[in-house]
Amino acid sequence: MEEEQVFTISLSDAKKAKRRKRSAKAVKIVKEYLKKHLKVKEVKIDDGLNREIWNRGIERPPAQIRVRAVKLSDETAEAFSLE
Repeated sequence: MEEEQVFTISLSDAKKAKRRKRSAKAVKIVKEYLKKHLKVKEVKIDDGLNREIWNRGIERPPAQIRVRAVKLSDETAEAFSLE
């Protein structure tokens, strides 16, 4: 029952967080977005996607990100970077 979808997620809300917490906030935004749209309880972030968010450091996450999400079951999903 694997479902695969591609999303473009805006991370502009991460800019509202304190400077030293922006990339961590961006990861939370991705997880919450995918939980809402895939209707799952747990989202696992792939290492490549995590590296892409943290690539420019803690203070400068990207403004938006393209994500390939795979719904593994009714409760879990996994997110991968598209680049």
